[in-house]
Amino acid sequence: MSEREALIADFLAGAGLADARRDPLPGDASTRRYERLTTSAGPTLMLMDQAPALESPPCDPAWTPDERRAHGWNATARLSAGRIEAFAAVAEHLRAVGLSAPEVVALDAANGLAVLEDLGDDLYARVIADGADERALYIEAVEALARLHLTATLPDRLTGPGGDWPLQTYDATALQAGADLFIEWMPKLVPTLDFSPDARAEWQAVWAPVATMGEARAGVIAHRDYHAENLLWLPGREGFRRVGLIDFQDAVLAHPVWDLHSLLQDARRDVSPEIERAALDHYVDIMQVDGEQYRADYAALAALNEARILGIFARLIARDGKPRYRQFMPRMWAHLEQNLKRPELSQVRAWFDRHVPKEMRG
Repeated sequence: MSEREALIADFLAGAGLADARRDPLPGDASTRRYERLTTSAGPTLMLMDQAPALESPPCDPAWTPDERRAHGWNATARLSAGRIEAFAAVAEHLRAVGLSAPEVVALDAANGLAVLEDLGDDLYARVIADGADERALYIEAVEALARLHLTATLPDRLTGPGGDWPLQTYDATALQAGADLFIEWMPKLVPTLDFSPDARAEWQAVWAPVATMGEARAGVIAHRDYHAENLLWLPGREGFRRVGLIDFQDAVLAHPVWDLHSLLQDARRDVSPEIERAALDHYVDIMQVDGEQYRADYAALAALNEARILGIFARLIARDGKPRYRQFMPRMWAHLEQNLKRPELSQVRAWFDRHVPKEMRG
């Protein structure tokens, strides 16, 4: 038995789950693992395993941008480093405002272990594929976001069973670092792309206004990975509580449109333009905001995020040997191309036209 496995066994024993059957769930692109726990008494539970040693340190809110970059990717852009105590604190907040996040049943924050309420297997992506009303599910996901965004004044720190956790802003430093993954990793996947120092400097300049805007208008908690494979349909509950939320450990203070574009311009499945429009219109109506401004911000931050995700997929393929992520890239390119039609993004569009041949964008 490995040291990690012995640690998990001791944790489960302390939680009264020594005899639970453990069934691993499929992994994703992260260092996090899940197992379903089944016992003879009571409902199934979930084991969340996020070993802190597998990640670089989270961001200290007191660090300068240079200090953050010196401490690595998590401090620069991810901020929470996926820590279990971040998950627990965010879960507590989500549940407090009436949303369906898992209850934390047992926690060992120091070792990155938690036992969670099991919200089931009915992922949005799965139930829609099985014939559920797609439009209704997306409208309900927007209702859940609106509930979160209409929350009263947010604290600087969220409190959970693992202690307080800082609610940090998805700021210009983090946003720009995300966009920069494209110029860092795409040439490693496509060697004919060779961005000169001037092209790289221009890249940062054309994205700077978008990153600055994203920071300036950050005013709500963003789940940060709000899409059809992180949302569960819970038909036994009512209203927006039918939307089960998971994998929100990287939550930050961000622009309200961040989770909207993650939901509606999904990397892993197509959302029709009609549903995208209806969902955006519904959000604007609930929140009573300037629809044209929100749509402009939505396109700009979605474009930045798509560049970021293309960079992540390039890294997963070129560095990590995970070719399955190539299948998602054409969809991201299509979203990016559509967003770059906005006049506000003309300089970004011009950069792609100069430096990335059309035939490589797909």
